[in-house]
Amino acid sequence: QAHRRRAGRRNHHWADKLMLYRKLDENGDYSFGRGAADFWRDVPDAVAQSVRTRLHLEQGEWYLDSAEGTPWRTQVLGKRTESTRDLMVQMRVTETTGVNELVSYSSDLNRDTRGFSVALTIDTIYGPASLVEPL
Repeated sequence: QAHRRRAGRRNHHWADKLMLYRKLDENGDYSFGRGAADFWRDVPDAVAQSVRTRLHLEQGEWYLDSAEGTPWRTQVLGKRTESTRDLMVQMRVTETTGVNELVSYSSDLNRDTRGFSVALTIDTIYGPASLVEPL
């Protein structure tokens, strides 16, 4: 499914602000020990990593705000979620700080392996970024 979705106006005020985001290593853990090289600063990859971590955060998982997160069990991967699955993922993407627009989007649900993945391109306040993410 190809889809184009414009982000809400709330993200545009970030265009004049700095974004500093700690990089993740190949295991998904925070990077340490390399100083400034452990951070994304004002680049599309910072916004892309923010999208990635928002998608992986399950609703109810964060102790400071149990409403925050992706509703995986109820609206993405649960029974009878065909009509909400892609919409929920797209909303999480477009509501991410620094995302101007969801330029392209596709998803794949493999019922045999119980795998779900997305491929997307976003326009960020710093330029374009792409993600192919198993979720």
